[in-house]
Amino acid sequence: MNILIIGSGAIGIALGASMLSQKAKVSFYSREKTAQAIKTKGIERIGLFNHYKFTSDEFTVYTTYDDIPNNQFDYVFISSKTTANDDISKKLDENRRILKNNARIIIFQNGFGNDKLYLRFFNKTQVFCARVITGFNRPQLNISEITVHTQPILLGSLQDSPVECLSEIAEMINNSGIPSQTTTELSKYLWDKMLYNCTLNPLSAVLNVNYGKLTENEYTIEIMNELIDEIFNVIKTSGYSSNWNSSEEYKEIFYSKLVPDTYNHKSSTLQDILKKQKTEIDTLTGKVIELADEYNVEVPVNKVIYNQIKALESDF
Repeated sequence: MNILIIGSGAIGIALGASMLSQKAKVSFYSREKTAQAIKTKGIERIGLFNHYKFTSDEFTVYTTYDDIPNNQFDYVFISSKTTANDDISKKLDENRRILKNNARIIIFQNGFGNDKLYLRFFNKTQVFCARVITGFNRPQLNISEITVHTQPILLGSLQDSPVECLSEIAEMINNSGIPSQTTTELSKYLWDKMLYNCTLNPLSAVLNVNYGKLTENEYTIEIMNELIDEIFNVIKTSGYSSNWNSSEEYKEIFYSKLVPDTYNHKSSTLQDILKKQKTEIDTLTGKVIELADEYNVEVPVNKVIYNQIKALESDF
């Protein structure tokens, strides 16, 4: 099996190490700075679960599509920021020659509906998504640290395509030490994650705190409860569903398990703000607002928190 990983950040390096540990052939498509680091030092996966270390002669690194031979890849893992999806999907379409017939794309990103940009160019039986609640950090350019884990990585389709073709990938990730499986109900699980991310990520970024601190203040709890109520209303009105019957049912597990399990985690949104780079807010809270506007649902608290993140980004 030959896999191309586009986006060599914390998730991309962790996935690459996972696949290499299962004897897959792995290539990374990286920016020059990251490419140089992993060519020089190799890659490592540390933190929770199994630790792996691979030297640069055990994988391939590309910085331009021109250098990639024809008919190479069975799978493409997208682990970049969602802000790059428009460009990546176009480049993959322009360079289809590097893909084998019926190559499959799996999107390992935050947010909902990230497959749409890829579906402009590829068949729905080729484009899949993943639900990832595992937390990753990158202490060095070539190292991925797994910091928290609450539920398995789930692989599936948002277009009701068969998922049997993903079983081998899920098994390989699972055998590398990170629990993973396929699902025919990915939409539900992604909305579960949207509830979690859209409640915690932007608020923690605005206040510059970890997840757990948000549950220790009556004012932030009130904000989070309103965010959850609004998102639940959007899910219901737009015809989607989650694995929770009501916002109150979700809040119970949110405060009793989900946040305590990830108490010390600092959101990717906060990490982006601290690095003075654009966040993925448009595919998180922005998606909630998009659906709310489409279905005439009021989401005033989500709009305020979205605008606050956009204000912080405005100078980047």
